[in-house]
Amino acid sequence: MDRIKAMQTFVRIVEASSFSRAAESLDLPRASLTATMQNLEAYLGRTLLQRTTRSVSLTSDGAAYYEHCIAILAALDAAEAPFRMADAPPQGRLRVELPGALGRNVVMPRLAEFHAAYPEVELVVGLSDRLADLNRDGIDCALRVGELEDSALIGRRIGSMRFITCAAPGYLERHGRPETIADLEGHVAVVHFSGRTGRAFDWDFAVDGEVRRMTFAGPVAVNDADAYVCAGLQGLGLIQAASYQVAAHLRSGALVPLLSEFPCAAMPVSLVYPKGQMAAPKLRVFNAWIEALFAAHPQLHP
Repeated sequence: MDRIKAMQTFVRIVEASSFSRAAESLDLPRASLTATMQNLEAYLGRTLLQRTTRSVSLTSDGAAYYEHCIAILAALDAAEAPFRMADAPPQGRLRVELPGALGRNVVMPRLAEFHAAYPEVELVVGLSDRLADLNRDGIDCALRVGELEDSALIGRRIGSMRFITCAAPGYLERHGRPETIADLEGHVAVVHFSGRTGRAFDWDFAVDGEVRRMTFAGPVAVNDADAYVCAGLQGLGLIQAASYQVAAHLRSGALVPLLSEFPCAAMPVSLVYPKGQMAAPKLRVFNAWIEALFAAHPQLHP
C-alpha cells in the first residue's frame, strides 16, 4: 500500500465529506477510494470514517489521524516544492471560484494572458456569488470580497474594492441632486440584495470620522452586481456601486458621482485557498498573476 497516496485520499474524502465528491475531484473511480480506505483502516487496525448513505464523518481515531496527515502532507509539499518548480513548468487542473461581476469584468477579459504564460495549467473557472466550501467542493482557490471569516482557509489580500454613490442624469432631473446625507431622505435607490441570504446590502458613508449606515427602498431589487449598475443607468434609483464597474460610465456622463465628501469604506479583496495548498506550482503562479492584475488596476489596487 502506498501510504502517502492513502493519506492524500483520506484527507480528500474528509474535506469533501463525501466519497463521490472526493472521487470526482481526484478524477478516480469511487471504488478505488473505497478500496484505499479499506486497506488503510486494515493496516492501522482502526476505523477512521463513519459512513452512511448520505454523509461521511470522522471517528475519534480518524480525527487524530487526520491532523497528523495534514501536517505530514504539508511538510512533504514544502520539501518537494522547490525541486518540482525547478524541473517542470506548472501544470494540471486548477479550479478557481470568482465572484460573478468581478470575474466577468476584471479577470475573464485577461485570462488569455495567463493561458499564454502557463499553457499546461488547465483552468476550471466558476463564477458565483455564493461562498463555496473550497475543501468540500475540491476548489483550489477563490476570490473573496470583504473580511475573511473562514479560519480553515489561508487568505492573501490582493486588492481593495472601492465604492461610489452615483445616479443617472435622468434620475437627478426628476428627483434633484442630494448634497448632504440629510438630503437622501425621500430619495429611492436600486436595492442590491445578497443571493445567499436575501438581505439587502447596507450603504455606508464616512461622516465626521464615523461610519453611518443606511438602508433604502426602491422600485427594483436585484441580486447581481452587473444588473444593479444596469438598473442605475436606466434612472431607476441611486446606486452605491464598485468603482471598477462604474468608472467608464462616470467618464461618459451616463452616471453622475454624488456625495464624494462622504466616501464609502473600501472592502478588501483576497485570494483564499485551503491550508497547505500554496506549495503547488500551479497555484503559486496563479496567485502571482492575479496579484499583479489587481495591482495594475486603477480601481482595485491594494
